[in-house]
Amino acid sequence: MTDPDTRPAALPYGTPDAPRLAVRGEARIEADPEIARIDITVQARGTDRTATLKDLTHRNDQVLTLVKSYGDAVEKLDTGAFSVTPEITAKGRHERVRAYHGRVRVTATLADFTALGELTTRLADLDLTRVDGPWWALRPDSPAHREARRQAVREAVQRAREYAEALGARLDAVLELADTGADDATPMPVPGGAFRSVAYGGAAAAESAPALDLEPARQEVYAQINARFTMTRPAL
Repeated sequence: MTDPDTRPAALPYGTPDAPRLAVRGEARIEADPEIARIDITVQARGTDRTATLKDLTHRNDQVLTLVKSYGDAVEKLDTGAFSVTPEITAKGRHERVRAYHGRVRVTATLADFTALGELTTRLADLDLTRVDGPWWALRPDSPAHREARRQAVREAVQRAREYAEALGARLDAVLELADTGADDATPMPVPGGAFRSVAYGGAAAAESAPALDLEPARQEVYAQINARFTMTRPAL
């Protein structure tokens, strides 16, 4: 039996009879978005802290009630940052609070895009309510990610096969597949499709405001792998 310490070290680039071949496989595909996210910022302002907080709570409840009224069209609803900040003004030697500014942020994720335009318009018609978005995206387990990975593997095999054939050889075995950040589905805003609005309207504005017509943005999914193979002895 050969002593493990005396065995020859494996050659990093294979042997003349079994050369190693390293390639990279890439794939870039487009897919329709599966979800859309909007950010809703509710504000209140007043000279009395308690009254400002009360107004903010009331407007936040209005937003939550409206969003929840869309039922299953809304997949997720989260309340984010909340703040009530005093506005300080200096008068003579003393500082005084001129007003209080309240703000709360809510994020809604929708899967039903037919309801998206109507919901955003109704939200923007609420008093002191700002809407930002939409941001389109794929779900983390979207089939588009798997398809991109499959295409990247197929491209790596095809590329390696072409290199081997150029040397008069053929692929023999796969040694390694290394994921180098296979999927990257970054939500991409659409020019003209994203919107930002600040509304201070009341009932009259709500009656006349049409629903926004929003066009979902196609999502780009990118996959990349590094692959190593062995091939038969080249016919040089």
